[in-house]
Amino acid sequence: MKRTLEGLSHRRQEKEKELSDKLARLQELSQALEGIHSTLETLPSLTQGEGSVRDDSPRPNIDTEPAPALQQLHAAMQRQLELSREAMAAQIDLARTQNELMEAYDKEWDALSSNHVGMIFKSMEWRIDKLKASCDDAALLMKNYVQLREQLQRLLAALEGKDLPTPAQVRSISAPLEDIVYAGFENRHRGSEQDVKKQQEIYLPYFQTERTVLDLGCGRGEFLDLLSQNNIPAEGMDINEQMIAICRERGLNCRTGDILESLASYADGSLGGVFSSQVVEHLRPDYLRRMVDLAYAKLAESGCLVLETLNPASVFTLVHVYFLDITHQQPVHPRALEFLLESAGFQDVEIRYSSPLDEEALQALPPESEAAAVLNRNLDKLNQLLFSPVNYAAIGRKVG
Repeated sequence: MKRTLEGLSHRRQEKEKELSDKLARLQELSQALEGIHSTLETLPSLTQGEGSVRDDSPRPNIDTEPAPALQQLHAAMQRQLELSREAMAAQIDLARTQNELMEAYDKEWDALSSNHVGMIFKSMEWRIDKLKASCDDAALLMKNYVQLREQLQRLLAALEGKDLPTPAQVRSISAPLEDIVYAGFENRHRGSEQDVKKQQEIYLPYFQTERTVLDLGCGRGEFLDLLSQNNIPAEGMDINEQMIAICRERGLNCRTGDILESLASYADGSLGGVFSSQVVEHLRPDYLRRMVDLAYAKLAESGCLVLETLNPASVFTLVHVYFLDITHQQPVHPRALEFLLESAGFQDVEIRYSSPLDEEALQALPPESEAAAVLNRNLDKLNQLLFSPVNYAAIGRKVG
């Protein structure tokens, strides 16, 4: 939008200068016409002399010997005609430029108004999202308050009985606190559940199956909800107990557990699909390789594995999204994840990008010259480096 406003402002300034130049030219023509008019007023005295012209006075033969006064009169009238024509054309051109300037003003004001209104609504949306995240955090804290209070009461009872608490009892209190903190982080920075579901809808066609689809690291359950709404059997797992509590409250089928342990619990060839969103960047390389190998073993024939993660080939994503979460282990390049799926035996592996950064990308110039074309090609290269889509998914199918 900033580039658009700058372009419209530049266009308006050009039209203002053009109008000013044409007004100055019209003023020059007006002054020239006034000079011709003054000349014409003096010409009768040149033809009549000091007295009046007598009826019997000899008249010059203008065909052979035109009088100097008549020559001046003819030249002045010819010049007046030329200037009048030029002045008329200048007035028409001036009116056209005035209309173009008014149109440039209108477009600039419309853009400024739209930008101002858009900024107001964007600010309101940001505040509403922040309030909603705060409300979700508060609701989550209230739900866990009761559980923690009960655990503390049991711990106090053990201390009153002079029994030292076991490490497991202490962890039962500290671990949920860490889960609560990360659940709050997800609520604030992951985006609304509706936005996440809308972005993940593109993966539904890969899971048109009657077998169970397993969501590894199901989080708040957006994709589980999509599968349920489309009558696709699904199960979810997550290591974060608070996330699982959120899913269960919505009636989703899920459980707490480790990814590898959960995958290993299924029979080989029993799953219709395996899905994982924003998880692989949290895993160590050896763990990730083992997860892909297990997924291949547990999938039935024609079953799909879809692993969505952040796109490290986008500088914007790295700076503003990836490094925002301190629990990330390392970014995974699209070609690396593609190779990992292929080496595990998956066929027809594709990389699918999502969440484009159209608003953040650099805007191209109007292709009016070769220089502009060269600059636009360079802008395209910069946009590919800086503002590639936020997410990508590596998608593979088990064949045979």
